[in-house]
Amino acid sequence: MSQIAINTSQNVEINFNIATLGERILAFLVDRLIQIAYLVSVFYILFEVVNVGPIFGTWDSWSKGAFLIIVTFPVYVYTLVCESLMEGQTFGKKLLKIKVVKIDGYQAGFGDYLVRWVFRLVDIYITFLIGLITVMVSKNNQRFGDMASGTAVISLKNNINISHTILENLGQDYVPLFPQVILLSDNDMRIIKENYVKAMKNNDRQIISRLTSKIKEIIKVETDPTKITEKQFVGRVIKDYNYFTGREQ
Repeated sequence: MSQIAINTSQNVEINFNIATLGERILAFLVDRLIQIAYLVSVFYILFEVVNVGPIFGTWDSWSKGAFLIIVTFPVYVYTLVCESLMEGQTFGKKLLKIKVVKIDGYQAGFGDYLVRWVFRLVDIYITFLIGLITVMVSKNNQRFGDMASGTAVISLKNNINISHTILENLGQDYVPLFPQVILLSDNDMRIIKENYVKAMKNNDRQIISRLTSKIKEIIKVETDPTKITEKQFVGRVIKDYNYFTGREQ
């Protein structure tokens, strides 16, 4: 499986598996089924339950067109709305455990999802074959919409569960120091711990320093360097996170 190196908010590179073409197609089909189910349900309710058929038949073509556009509008914006609200995922992507991310390491925003959505007209609905070929031959399995927005679709599947990678052994009498760690997410902690372990193994003080600065920025805490070193600080944050999220053994 191909991988992509993304520079994270901790300013270090993490390798992610790129979503396969098959995963993307399956996610697309799931989303398409959801859209079809919506249309079938709405038209059934309108024409069979509410019985707007007689009224609909008396309208002119412009009124009918406007009515159909309004009713089907959620289908048109489904992908844009889902990816914006679900941080790069639709229901299909969530089911297949894939996600849209920025390849420069920043969080993708509405503008990025909008560009991808606009290019769907070219990549999928007008020239589906060209979009398919583009994903197959491009370096990071990107369609034109991905290239234009600087995004890629990665797989969130991992042989090691995130909860395993951030698990720490804590004693019964453990006393946490930084309750602010709850501001961090599981994914933040996974990245922190992976780089902390790597830095400790290679005695890389630069990575430890970057992690310390970024953690302090996020959880808004200052420590006295005479009482606790940067290595001790990062290690303590990892343990405190386990304590407050109930992940201790």
